[in-house]
Amino acid sequence: MTVERLRHLTEPERADAWNRFDAEFDFRPSVQVFPAIAEPSPSVTWSLDALHDDPGDRELDRLVDLVQDGLAACSAPGEALLILDWQHTCYGLRPDLPATDMFLPRVLEGRSREGWPFSPYPDGDYYIFLAKDLRFGTFGHPWEHSLCVFGAELLDAIEDGVQDVLQRVLRRDGATVV
Repeated sequence: MTVERLRHLTEPERADAWNRFDAEFDFRPSVQVFPAIAEPSPSVTWSLDALHDDPGDRELDRLVDLVQDGLAACSAPGEALLILDWQHTCYGLRPDLPATDMFLPRVLEGRSREGWPFSPYPDGDYYIFLAKDLRFGTFGHPWEHSLCVFGAELLDAIEDGVQDVLQRVLRRDGATVV
């Protein structure tokens, strides 16, 4: 049996992933009410506004690399990440495998590295990257224009780099930072 690096979640897998995410994070989609999840502890939510003035998208590329490297580093060998795109196809990704299954088309335009269907930057919809057991991940909110990173191991791996790129923290552990 061949194990694929990237695959579409089946409908039962997709439903299970969303049900578990909804139950754990109390997902409340809205274009006006923020945050859209109960942000766990530990977590940090950054504004993405620093990327508005980013000639050549260098800082966006840096952010994508930081987050995808961190997600891959925190995933145990053989562990698949869940990649949820609200109202669209969702994926399972094995970051420990080489990107050889390029038959899957890019889902969205935008920045991402080879073998990932899209980046954690929320380009028009909620993008969620999760450990299968929900212990770490990211939640990108397109209307708040924010990125929440949660879980101690993922924060340890990427917080300093993300802070350097995005600069403005909106919330820590779900509490507003003034």
